[in-house]
Amino acid sequence: MSRLLLVLAVLMTVPALWIREQGIHPAPILGALIFGTAILGAAFILSWAAEVAQKDISQALAVAILALIAVLPEYAVDMALTWKAARQPEYGHYALANMTGANRLLVGVGWPLVVLLFAWRFRKPFVKLEAPHRTEVFYLGIATLYSIIIPLKGSLGLVDTALMLLIFGMYVVRIAGSEVHEPELIGPAKLIGELKPVQRRLAAVFMFALSGLAIGLSAEPFAESLISSGKEWGISEFLLVQWIAPLASEAPEFIIALIWTFRGDAQAGLGALVSSKVNQWTLLVGTIPIVYSLSLGMPGALPLDEVQRHELWLTAAQSLFAVTLLANLSLSWYGAIALFVLFAVQLVFPNIRMGVSALYVLLALVVIVRDRRHYPALLKAALGR
Repeated sequence: MSRLLLVLAVLMTVPALWIREQGIHPAPILGALIFGTAILGAAFILSWAAEVAQKDISQALAVAILALIAVLPEYAVDMALTWKAARQPEYGHYALANMTGANRLLVGVGWPLVVLLFAWRFRKPFVKLEAPHRTEVFYLGIATLYSIIIPLKGSLGLVDTALMLLIFGMYVVRIAGSEVHEPELIGPAKLIGELKPVQRRLAAVFMFALSGLAIGLSAEPFAESLISSGKEWGISEFLLVQWIAPLASEAPEFIIALIWTFRGDAQAGLGALVSSKVNQWTLLVGTIPIVYSLSLGMPGALPLDEVQRHELWLTAAQSLFAVTLLANLSLSWYGAIALFVLFAVQLVFPNIRMGVSALYVLLALVVIVRDRRHYPALLKAALGR
């Protein structure tokens, strides 16, 4: 079964690679399907290669590399959109939509799925994280507090990059020196991990190369195909880029986390998604102004209109509520339901996003008061004490 899954993931990338090599331009809907499938397959291959790589590189290096790998599929799509935003301002909307959609999907769907699956299968009312995860919760909280300032400024610029990358760097340095829970390899990752060292390393290198090539060649035409499909079929291209594009890149993470949870290791599943949220909310956000400035040919800041500011506030408010729920290192079934329901409400009724943002903040304040005794421990963990 593991061998079949690996072959299937590789085959999912082949049509996109062939089309790009031949210079063919398929119809928008077909292009979105082909290139989205390639990104999905490549994301699976990338995740398996990243798990296998932990056997052959130092922990500190693994932490840094795996943090970058975690956001690569999402980053590639966002980078393609941001690059065009310097010359076509409407693409700035798409870049922000993709980034905020990915973040909100992760917290509003990914986290609740893990907790609710665990509650259903094992009759447990909550998922408890281990003590080292306090570091992730703390730095996610710091990034969230800073992100509230960005919409107030009305732009996303290189100062934001510097601060977000500083938070990310501090996070990486801190977790590199701590004990990290490494879940047992499963599926194709286990199959590759059981090979002899030389074979395993060559297989991992090939998987990294193939997935990187497929993602790099598919990101831009996938985004363009989604936008063109929306215009052709009268569907909001903003919504397609915000929700459909992240699904392709986030799906492997979700599925692997759910597999771990189904096997009883919900702590590893939720922990992986929390780590991914830290990476996306710091590294992914921080790279947008860099790409925008490179495309512009000079230092610049991506301007934010009212809709974009509201999207950022909603994403920051959701993140704030999520951080407060995790301050005690556990996420209950009713906390998971609250995250999912609020996500669903803003998805179905996008015009009330600011009302939902206010509700997120109000709930966060209530939880902060309730769990205030846990915050000193978060600060001590961040300082390495």
